[in-house]
Amino acid sequence: MAMQFYASPEQIMRDRSEYARKGIARGRSAIVLTYEHGILFVAENMTALHKLSEIYDRIGFAAVGRYNEFENLRGLGIRLADLRGYSYDRRDVTGRALANAYAQTLGSIFTQEQKPFEVEICVAQVGFTGDQDELYRITYDGSVQDEPGVVVMGGQAEAMSGGLRTQHRAEASLTESLHLAVNALASVGGEGGQPRTLTSSQLEVAVLDRRRTGRTFRRIVGAALIALLETPATTTVELPADTDAVVTEPPAAEPGTPAEAPTEAPTEAPEAPPPDAEPES
Repeated sequence: MAMQFYASPEQIMRDRSEYARKGIARGRSAIVLTYEHGILFVAENMTALHKLSEIYDRIGFAAVGRYNEFENLRGLGIRLADLRGYSYDRRDVTGRALANAYAQTLGSIFTQEQKPFEVEICVAQVGFTGDQDELYRITYDGSVQDEPGVVVMGGQAEAMSGGLRTQHRAEASLTESLHLAVNALASVGGEGGQPRTLTSSQLEVAVLDRRRTGRTFRRIVGAALIALLETPATTTVELPADTDAVVTEPPAAEPGTPAEAPTEAPTEAPEAPPPDAEPES
């Protein structure tokens, strides 16, 4: 009779943690950080599948790892938020409640299921002021952390987070924050340790804009994203104030005084002849 193989609980948990970390490390990174008008999401993503998404009016979602697993979690969060908002009040839907629900779900899967989820997610809620912004990072084992201002996820998060946290400013403009996040993503993964160059086709960008009423989540794609990437970090630009959830138009530059167009001198009308004048023959 063959003896059954025994593994201690500590060894099982270590093996599961290592398995999940390796799966997450194979994916590309994502960064969530606060800026002067809300929360910015930047992910390295060359596919049509979204890593960044809206959960509720003022709540956004970002994830790295296995797509089908964090897509299931995203759908779960949307259904939970809709149910709570419909049953009680829309103000009762909070990022903290969603982060706790995700933590319980991932913790149960990690300890009870055969395979843990290979995901790492961030739940962000934009406040009415910068002090009220909330960022929660939830890992594969159900651990949840309240991050102050910056969340970096992915296999090389530690290599990027140090410099990013040092240079981050909550009062920075959208352009400055976007350049900071893109430079952090490009600083790893290059040949020989050299930084890479990331273009708009390799990025997925979205914001939670506190200045909007109702739904605050907006995607930045196309010409709008190209213009932001080409604008110097020291230049302040504003996104077009449209009502769509996707921003495709280039942002307007910092308002200035346009040069006045030269005005043409008005043409004088010919003098009317006096009433008693005879017509010319």
